[in-house]
Amino acid sequence: MEKPTISVRRSVALPPSLIEEAMDMAPPELRKNFNGLVRRLLEAFIEQRKNHEFEQEMGAMAADPCIQKEIAAINSEFTTADGDGLGIII
Repeated sequence: MEKPTISVRRSVALPPSLIEEAMDMAPPELRKNFNGLVRRLLEAFIEQRKNHEFEQEMGAMAADPCIQKEIAAINSEFTTADGDGLGIII
């Protein structure tokens, strides 16, 4: 049996025009469900931030001279096997 989700209530102050525009732009299933829209938007925001952080970490790793050296060594080790079974002579 699935455990019930606990919800925390928060109060926010937003301009009416922002709410109206958000509801107008919401997917049809959320146009009458402001709470659902806010939840989906927060989930999307969190996912976007996690992806951005991951990309930043990958970029930092790619720029790391130690990692670049290790990748070059690995690539060198596999160069001979790259053409195996393809009928290509290196």
